[in-house]
Parts: sequence; C-alpha cells; structure tokens
Amino acid sequence: QVQLVESGGGLVQPGGSLRLSCAASGSHLPFTAVGWYRRAPGKERDLVATITNGGRTNYADSVAGRFTISTGDNMDMVFLQMNSLKPEDTAVYYCKADLRQYGILYYYWGQGTQVTVSS
Repeated sequence: QVQLVESGGGLVQPGGSLRLSCAASGSHLPFTAVGWYRRAPGKERDLVATITNGGRTNYADSVAGRFTISTGDNMDMVFLQMNSLKPEDTAVYYCKADLRQYGILYYYWGQGTQVTVSS
C-alpha cells in the first residue's frame, strides 16, 4: 500500500521561505509522476507543481519562479521549496503520486500539511 506523508508546514511571515517534504513508501514500481497540490480556504484543490520520472516539471503560474519541486533518488522523497511566500499561498498542501500498474493509472494522496503565511 502506497503511503505519502507530508511535513514541513507551518506559520511564516510574508516574504519568508518554507520547505515541504513528502516521504513516499510502499511502492515496488517507480512513480510516473509526483507533485504538490493545495487547497485554500473555501476553494478547490489546485495544482502547485509536478515532476515526472523523466524530470519534466510543471508549475502553476501563481508560483512559477518562487517555488521549486525536486525529488530524492527513486522519487522516495518529494520536496517543495517555497520562497517569497505571500498570504495567498496560505493553504493545506498535499503530496500526490501517480503510479501506472498493469496499464492502469493509480493516484495516491497524502494527508496534507498546513501552510499559513501571515504577519
């Protein structure tokens, strides 16, 4: 059973930085892609950044140039470096992993970690 556990959230002042981590376990196959999503209060869950097993990255326009996604070896860890944080970045951040097995694409989610940007 694939498990994703996020950490690193917290309270930070505008302009500050945080680094989120996601520990992935339980997969005997390589992930197709991993990524970060977020849900702000009263809003839908939106894409923040993704990275494929080939290293291709994709960022939401709102975070491009400020956030950087990266992984450890074998994608067992996923990181999100967040710089120049803004109050509108306040949200619960979720780690997601995509796994293709027997031709079927499975999606796995972590429980989320709260990020609050406020002075």
